[in-house]
Formats: sequence, structure tokens, C-alpha cells
Amino acid sequence: MHASGQKPSKPVSQPACAIREIDPSSAAEIEYVARGMRRTLIEVEGEQAGTALYTMDSLQDRVRWHLDPANCTGKVFLAEDSGGRAVGHSIVRIELGDGGRRYGLFSTTYVEPASRKHAVATALLAHGERWMAGHELPEAATWTSATNDKLINLYRKHGYAISAHYTHDATGTPMVRLTKPLVGAS
Repeated sequence: MHASGQKPSKPVSQPACAIREIDPSSAAEIEYVARGMRRTLIEVEGEQAGTALYTMDSLQDRVRWHLDPANCTGKVFLAEDSGGRAVGHSIVRIELGDGGRRYGLFSTTYVEPASRKHAVATALLAHGERWMAGHELPEAATWTSATNDKLINLYRKHGYAISAHYTHDATGTPMVRLTKPLVGAS
């Protein structure tokens, strides 16, 4: 306690990262996101399946697909540490669900292992949700392997619940869909 009898205030912590859109003309940034997508596949599916599913060229094409408004309404976000080094990414887009209902989809999120447990994924999640709410989407969702406990726990911590199960056509992996209503969206 201070002499005034009040508890000292906690120091204000600096954000773990800054979030920005990737530069669509930067081959290096597109490659960075594609490598993160590949690393996610390896973590979830294992080395053999994770590398066999998609070539690096096809993953880079997938990143570019999200950057082209003719394909989708979406964004690719990059997380950078205080030194400007990329430490993660997230891809979001608008999807159509049953009956043509629009919702926001986190297509992929990846955080470098050395930057995990520093709220980078939480910052990417919050940034993506703000983008979705800005598009007046009523719900946010993601799909992941039913064994991806780290991602499932992160999303649950932020109000998501498992709303569906699915078996991946190509890999046979049991998948779960996590969803959350977005406050203020219509």
C-alpha cells in the first residue's frame, strides 16, 4: 500500500504484437503466411500428411486467393513483435452458411512457437473478430482438428463453443467447428 492507503496500480503492459494487413505485393509476406499454413498442417496432421496435402505453391496461391476481392471478402493479417518481425498470421473471410446466412470464418491462424504464450493468438483473434463485426457478421467460426487442444482451448477461453463435428474428406481427421455469436452484429 502507498502512504495514501491505496493499493499501487499494476504497471500497464505493452501489447505483445501489432496486427496489420499483409502487403499483397510482397512475395516474402505471402511466403511467410504459406509457411505458417504448412507448419499448422504439420502440427495437426503430422509431418507426412502435413507436407503431402498441399505444395508450397498451392498454399501461396491460397493466400493470394484471399487477397483478391474477386474471390472473397477476406483479409490476411500479420502479427509483428515490437521489432517489426513477423510472429504469426491469421486469415479471415466472409462465408455463407446454411440458408445463405453470412458469418465470419477464421480460415487459419499460426503463431511462431517462440512467440506463443505471449497473447499473439489472442490479439489475432480479437483483430479478426473486430473485422467480422465491422462487416456486421452475426457469428465467428473456425474449423480445426478435434485433437488441436491448444486452439480449441484458446477459442473456448474467448467464448467459442463446439457446434459441429466433421471428418475431413482427404485425411480422415475428425474435425470440430467452433462458433461464437458476435456482439453488436446484426
